[in-house]
Parts: sequence; C-alpha cells; structure tokens
Amino acid sequence: MQYIVTIDEIENSEQKTVSYAFNDVIEGIDSDGNISAELEIKSLGDFIEVSGNVKGILNLECDLCLDKFRYDMDFDIDEMYAKYALQEEYGKETELKDGQFITDLNGENKIDIYDLLYQSVILHLPNRKVCGINCKGDTFLHEEEISDTRLDVFKNIQLQPKSK
Repeated sequence: MQYIVTIDEIENSEQKTVSYAFNDVIEGIDSDGNISAELEIKSLGDFIEVSGNVKGILNLECDLCLDKFRYDMDFDIDEMYAKYALQEEYGKETELKDGQFITDLNGENKIDIYDLLYQSVILHLPNRKVCGINCKGDTFLHEEEISDTRLDVFKNIQLQPKSK
C-alpha cells in the first residue's frame, strides 16, 4: 500500500488540512506490532506542515549485554516541507538555525508518509540502547583486567629522572 499524500489533496481539503492515520509495520524497523501515527497535514502557503504523534513498541538490542528488550516509543513529529525550490532564495552558504530545517519538495506533488515515519523513528532511537538500570553489561572484562602477554615487556621499563 502506498502511503502518499498529494499537495492537491491538501490544497482542496476543507481548511487546507488533512488528518492522516497510519497503523502498519515499517519495513527495516524491528517492531512488536504496528507503528501507529496520528498526523495532521496543513498547507501554509508555500509550505506544508506535518505534525502529530507516533507510537509503537520496538525490539532493540542492549549495547551493554546484547540482550533483546522492548522499547516503548512515543514522540511528536513537526516537519516542514517547501512546495517549491528554496535554493534560488539563498546564496551558496546559509547557516541553518533552529526552526529552519525544511525539506525541499523541489516541485514534487506528493509527500511520502511512509518515508517520513521511517526516518523519524530511526532518528528518535536512543543513542545508547540499554535494557534497564539493572543491566549486567558491566560483567564484561574491563580494560585493566585484560592480560595481553605482548604488553608484559612494558611493565618492566624503568624510567630514570633527568639529571640537572
């Protein structure tokens, strides 16, 4: 199934706003059931705003103990799309500030909701995936406990202070 919303559909709707409900599995994301999203898509002149909430349960792997665990995901989306190319309005280099992250549709007449949700879920994954505060991941050998016989020669080096 295609999860596409066309610009014409948004422009021709009442108050130039479309409500969109997504409830499906996203390929490439290991989830426990469907990912659900309630989105509102608004036309704001030259821009399209997509806002809403995304929920689901993901199956992640702990970075410390490598056990699988369930991660409850619940976050808000607030994305802006430019209907027309923005490149002409800016010079060669432009500093982006907060609130200026806008996806340029380059004249495209559609927004791919599936791709938007895939990217948003990936970007909202925690940087460090830990199964819980009681994770036994610290039972691995620490660097000080690892013995490498090749490095034993350095243990016997005597450093003599410089004489004046």
